[in-house]
Amino acid sequence: MKLCGLLTAQKEPVPLKSVEVELEVRDHVATVVSTLNYENKEDKPLEAVFVFPLPGDAAVCHFSAKIGQTQIVAEVKEKQEAREEYDDALSSGQQAFLLEESEQSPDIFTLSVGSLPPGESASIRLEYVTELAVQADEGLRFCLPAVLNPRYQPQGSEGGNVQVTSVQVTSVPASLVPYSLSFSARVSSPRPVSKVESNCPLDPLQYLNTEQTQTTVKMAAGHKFDRDVELLIYYKDAHQPSAVVEAGQASSKPGTLMGDPVVMLSLYPEFPQAVMSSDTSCGEFVFLLDRSGSMAGTLMKRARDTLLLLLKSLPMGCYFNIHSFGSSYEHIFPKSVEYNQKTMKEALKNVKEMKADLGGTEILEPLKHIYSLPCIPSQPRQLFVFTDGAVDNTKEVINLVKQNSGSYRCFSFGIGEGASSALINGLAKEGGGHAQFITGTDRMQPKVMQSLRFALQPAVVDISVKWDLPKGVSVTALSPPITALFQGQRSLIYAQLTGQSSEASEGCVTVKYSLAGHPSQSQLHFSLKPAEDTGLTVHRLAAQTLIRSLEMEEREPRGGEDEDEGVKKKVVELSVQSGVSSAFTAFIAVNKGNNEVIQGPLVRRNVPTAMMMGCSMSCGAPLMDTQYSLFDFAVSSHSTSSWMHMSHNLRFDHAFSEPAPSDPLLQLVSLQKASGCWVLDKDLAAALGKTSKEVKKPKPASVNQEVWATILALIWLHGFKMDAQEEWELLAMKAVSWLQAQKASCVTECVEAGNTLLGCTVQKDALGL
Repeated sequence: MKLCGLLTAQKEPVPLKSVEVELEVRDHVATVVSTLNYENKEDKPLEAVFVFPLPGDAAVCHFSAKIGQTQIVAEVKEKQEAREEYDDALSSGQQAFLLEESEQSPDIFTLSVGSLPPGESASIRLEYVTELAVQADEGLRFCLPAVLNPRYQPQGSEGGNVQVTSVQVTSVPASLVPYSLSFSARVSSPRPVSKVESNCPLDPLQYLNTEQTQTTVKMAAGHKFDRDVELLIYYKDAHQPSAVVEAGQASSKPGTLMGDPVVMLSLYPEFPQAVMSSDTSCGEFVFLLDRSGSMAGTLMKRARDTLLLLLKSLPMGCYFNIHSFGSSYEHIFPKSVEYNQKTMKEALKNVKEMKADLGGTEILEPLKHIYSLPCIPSQPRQLFVFTDGAVDNTKEVINLVKQNSGSYRCFSFGIGEGASSALINGLAKEGGGHAQFITGTDRMQPKVMQSLRFALQPAVVDISVKWDLPKGVSVTALSPPITALFQGQRSLIYAQLTGQSSEASEGCVTVKYSLAGHPSQSQLHFSLKPAEDTGLTVHRLAAQTLIRSLEMEEREPRGGEDEDEGVKKKVVELSVQSGVSSAFTAFIAVNKGNNEVIQGPLVRRNVPTAMMMGCSMSCGAPLMDTQYSLFDFAVSSHSTSSWMHMSHNLRFDHAFSEPAPSDPLLQLVSLQKASGCWVLDKDLAAALGKTSKEVKKPKPASVNQEVWATILALIWLHGFKMDAQEEWELLAMKAVSWLQAQKASCVTECVEAGNTLLGCTVQKDALGL
């Protein structure tokens, strides 16, 4: 079966005209309203199919359509029932709209716009709520995905009932994409908003009050929606615990999730300094790197540079290994090895030669292999996963990580545009670790080093949550049990409050846990008085949290079909009651007010891509792992559900620029030994910008060459690279520990001579000596 792109060099017409996005951020929760404006300029009725990404943890809670002057609001129904209603409406000549979430990955949605008459316009309004993730620099990250990586379909699996053998796509430069994007945001918080940054040009911030707790910002005019729109929001004193109580819906029955108040708690545990300063020096560190085709060029170079920093920063005495994958998988050592100069050197030699040459994104099999390897006694296991992609079996991959979370903590990194938020967040959430996204020109290293610092923190165990509420008020937890806590990182808890209390009363929640054998706790007192003007945002996020937990439960092999059906029924009931989408439901809207039957054969249009290059390839052989953009295009007479399955198989390649020249910081870091020291040789001299003679001459006579070389390297880092301190901090600590173990004399003299040589003024205390 052949599919062809519709938007050619002749600029054939397409139905989508513009996208308008309004973002409202309240503290760390976002409500997003997207309006998609269509116009049928053809002389026959159209069915447009629109496949697009949303954040993986988004709760879609409203969907409506306006055709001419008629507004129709969609209802949430069981998925099969909604599909049948849509097909019936189309076959009887009525207009209909269907919005459904992919069964394999919760961050992919398909919108079918049915029977748009010739010359008619339609406006689709879509609303969702989502939590905003905290970044390494304490900014809150909102991402509006424009690029949708293809869902890599594992070999041997069926993509529904359509077998795609060959796909040829005609792509267009982003400058020719006919739809425009307008984007505006309003931010409010109990704390002042210090700044808002974006990868796209913004108009200046407009503060709405003198406290600077409310602000608006707009995207500068003329932006082409050819890449993700990323917004980073910074608050002053971001790490304050908080609680929001939201009143239930007046029209819903008390005792139900939507009828009762719901509380959202945001906790930031602070661990005792004594425990934190004794960073563990043991552990098994397993790095899993994506080497599929789409990692070619810049992404692969950045990944290699990051592995260099990670390997230099590991503590002596730990164990490690590096695995990589594409359509097949490889490892450097058959099993994890002890970290020393010999094994580090061998690993770095392998890393240097790594290329993006392993084909598609088959992540499930290497994970199974890693989890099958025996544990090393007294070495806690930490898994670091790096990928730019997305897979068709997201839920299966996440389920495997969850099943093994007792033996491995999983830290995940989404690299480049369009990495699946459902995959990256899901790996970390179910693996008791932490997720990071690296986009645009972001340096990967600071984010990865933050995760390594988390991985070096002792694991928090025996986590329990205790509620203390007034008499007559009971609590039902809606969030799954907390499995991971990290210093200064946010943990969100949702709970339903049933019963009556006076508005003046307050509740208290205590999170107890054990850290390196020390019992600890974090406590938060909060008012039970409901907040004003929150709509039902907290209820919808709570419903989404519960729906995702139940969906995960439904996928775990258990008692039998009856039990699975019971869980599915619960999800459908909760989804319909809360108006939040799920894997088992869909939004359906049918225009019943218009009795006119739409005449003529129906033509399908799948909406177009903004791509940097064109390509053709065979979907039968998974040789490339590539990428396509927000709106994908084809002509087909197949049913909507068939197109959904088929759309996951479309795969394109993307081009990258040549790798940048080597970074002076990485040049110096690459010369450090596993023990933490440097050697006094010509390579070190070159990295410091000196000749061998210049470097050797000022060395105090009684000082060992390696001590002198290590002090010089530390002075250079502190003197010239303080802006990148979070990248080299751990390897510098290792160097200081090595120096202290040498019990070297003349350290003060060395520091003074080193400062003179390098033109710095770094104090001995600043070096940690």
